[in-house]
Amino acid sequence: MAETMPAIFIGHGTPMNALTKNSYTAGWASLGKTLPRPKAILAVSAHWYIQGCAVTVNSAPPTIHDFGGFPKELYEIQYPAPGSPELARQVRDLLSPVPVGLDESWGIDHGTWSVLVHLFPNANIPVVQLSIDSRQAPFFHYELGKRLMSLREEGILILGSGNVVHNLSAYVWGDSAASAFDWAMRFENRVRKLLLTGDARRVVDYHSLGPDALLAVPTPEHYLPLLYLLGLRKENEPISFPVEGVEGGSVSMLAVRVG
Repeated sequence: MAETMPAIFIGHGTPMNALTKNSYTAGWASLGKTLPRPKAILAVSAHWYIQGCAVTVNSAPPTIHDFGGFPKELYEIQYPAPGSPELARQVRDLLSPVPVGLDESWGIDHGTWSVLVHLFPNANIPVVQLSIDSRQAPFFHYELGKRLMSLREEGILILGSGNVVHNLSAYVWGDSAASAFDWAMRFENRVRKLLLTGDARRVVDYHSLGPDALLAVPTPEHYLPLLYLLGLRKENEPISFPVEGVEGGSVSMLAVRVG
């Protein structure tokens, strides 16, 4: 039997982190070296946020450059990992009776590959992406995470990619090292404490965490991948934060590891 795989959430920040050497990308590279080698990776990225549940079934998923206005070098990055139609169908079956489409139109988006180029730079581990259903409330995503628990026992790494705090309207453009806003740190620290105490339901019901939540999570797509990780956590399973920091004052780079 394969070793039970940890599950991780990565605060991915700007796509430029794919090219940049900094404390965040060094932390991702270090994390990749400490993880058991996965049989495959199932990614839940903030950047596949659609009306419905779908899973990529491509045998050779394309590298998607789903952004604009960045240097040419970023568009030239390819992450040629294979897909896994077998895993895609297994995910569909595990999430039943929720209808899950088998999708060949998507691939590996920057929320996934900008992290994986540091975690697993050889791009030789199969990657499948699961969409985030934009029509559903936070608790739905937490429950989907629970249904995927058995994949960890099979050596599948489940990767959530987003940001605990993500407010681009407040971002200090041109100064990624700008000090974090007070509200951003208060919200991140609140979430961290709730994670450590095992109070998953309050993390899921983030709207109840006070006015800071309105600034920290003005739209849900970057926060929701964290909820899949919470669903994947076993009772009393250790939790840690292998990467920390805030970009541009308003984007949390916090990474969370379960197991």
